[in-house]
Amino acid sequence: MGEGDRQTRHTEHPVRLKKLSERLLPAKMRQRLMLTSFVMVALPIFLLGIILQHEGREALLNEKQDKLFSLARILDIELGPGFDALLADLPSGWENRQAAIAHLNAKLAPVTDKIAASDPGVGCGYYSRRLDAIITYGPSKDYGGTVGRAIAADHPGRDVMAVGKPSVETGALVRGSIMNAMLPIVRGGEVIGYIWANEFTDAIERQEQTVDRTVLAITLGGILLAGLVIHSMSKRLSREVDVVVGGLAGLKNDLRKPIRPLRGELGEIVDAVNIMARALLDARTLTENILTSIADGVVAVDLDGRITAFNPAAEVMYGVPAAEVMGRSYRELFADHMHVASALLDTLDTGHSHIGVALELPRTDAVWRLTATSSILHDGENRRIGAVVVLKDVSERDRLMVQVMRADRLAALGELTASIAHEIRNPLTSIRGFIQYLGDGGEPEEWSRYSKIIIEEVDVLNETISKLLAFGRLRPPQMTEVDVVELIKDVSFLANGPASVQIDLQIDKDLPKIDADAEALKQALLNLLINALQAIADDGTVVVTARRHGDDAIRIEVRDDGVGVAPNHLNKVFDPFFSTKPSGTGLGLAMVHRIIDAHHGVISFDSRVDYGTIVTIELPIVAPLPEGTA
Repeated sequence: MGEGDRQTRHTEHPVRLKKLSERLLPAKMRQRLMLTSFVMVALPIFLLGIILQHEGREALLNEKQDKLFSLARILDIELGPGFDALLADLPSGWENRQAAIAHLNAKLAPVTDKIAASDPGVGCGYYSRRLDAIITYGPSKDYGGTVGRAIAADHPGRDVMAVGKPSVETGALVRGSIMNAMLPIVRGGEVIGYIWANEFTDAIERQEQTVDRTVLAITLGGILLAGLVIHSMSKRLSREVDVVVGGLAGLKNDLRKPIRPLRGELGEIVDAVNIMARALLDARTLTENILTSIADGVVAVDLDGRITAFNPAAEVMYGVPAAEVMGRSYRELFADHMHVASALLDTLDTGHSHIGVALELPRTDAVWRLTATSSILHDGENRRIGAVVVLKDVSERDRLMVQVMRADRLAALGELTASIAHEIRNPLTSIRGFIQYLGDGGEPEEWSRYSKIIIEEVDVLNETISKLLAFGRLRPPQMTEVDVVELIKDVSFLANGPASVQIDLQIDKDLPKIDADAEALKQALLNLLINALQAIADDGTVVVTARRHGDDAIRIEVRDDGVGVAPNHLNKVFDPFFSTKPSGTGLGLAMVHRIIDAHHGVISFDSRVDYGTIVTIELPIVAPLPEGTA
């Protein structure tokens, strides 16, 4: 089996166990609680019963052993100095074995019978090692026939006499199946025999069974009592949980109906839920008030494109009440407006947000000019749940902007006219002066010299008119996919500057390609780079950086450490015919501004005298949507 197979099987086991446990466990919380509580209570009680049973049996056996050894010690005391003293009055002494056994039995049998009679069921007696015979076995009426017999060679009594230590043995011995406590008889440092006291094992087993039944009864009673308590408590808890569940179900429909109060921890949970419900109601009320009161239209849809929010401003814009569109498909309801791209549906389909997309919404009375800003909606766990679009009516704003732009154009036209007149008047004045001078007469050498100057002035006029025409006839950008990194490298190669000025490129290599007019953008960047190089008088550096700006734009920055621009000129750098260079036409930065604006980009100019200039351009990665619907 391969390593991958072992890993797969290792992963499958927990999954199977989890599925098995889900199938075995009850579905309802009360049943699970009862099962869990019962296991947690019954298992300790059961284990405690087992421990009590074991300890009870041990205690019973220990008590039996202690009793039997106590009886054996009494017999040992009753024996006195030993067998020698008891045989002192027998003429034959130890020589006649049978006579010695009979003599000792006559003296000791009353003692063993008395001890045996004190505890019915107990058997006891003496054994002589020298005679290798049972001297007495009480009660004599039952076991007197064993007197004089020798124990078997493997009888545990021989081990007791051999090692001189007490021992307890359970099993089939002389009397039968017994627990036999054996105590060595030691006199003068010598083991002369042993004493035993025993009891039938069936009697012990009956007592053990009594202990077992008692423990079992206690255990079952404890488990039963615990089950009744658990049932009662779980039933009460289940009723309280049902109150919470029902209350939560009611809160789904009406946040104004709180869950009724409860006691204990569930009561604290209910109080917290009611507080959260009131806070949610307040937040929802605030949100509804905001959506109702704002002048912008708000439309939200879920992942399937069904309308989930439609505020009063949206009702006015679309000319339809919210009650008629809630829960219905946005795509189907407003199919007439889908002849061009929709910012809301594009955001829903692609996940791309749109900001300030211009669109027109045809109505029977007029065409509304709107801007749409759309974004994705997420829940508390940042999962997509739909999209929303905010629609702003800019019809009046556009009308005012047209008027302002018209006034600005008239003012700019006047300023441009004055600038053009100034740019043309100087060469014309020179041409007029030279022609007037030459018209009054002049030498051929003067005609030859001054005609060259006249031609140069005419070329200046022609260049000014050409740049003016190029500025006024800027073509719409021809959008293609442009690699900004390669474009900046090409521009830096084309730019010619002094050998003492270095161009430092700091470009992120993983910049995405953008939608742009490559030639127009190259012209704009080349113009900026040439201006930066010309602004440095001696040694210096022009730094060109290009980085990603957010998720949907890139930022290009051209920085030089040249002479800079005076503060009072900063607001004029993008005006036509404004230039701080003696030979400049003032149309370069104006052209750059128009190119960047045509790309829906943003250009900014910051400069300080003697510190240098920073020109920053921000361009969208993807060309904005054309004018369309919400």
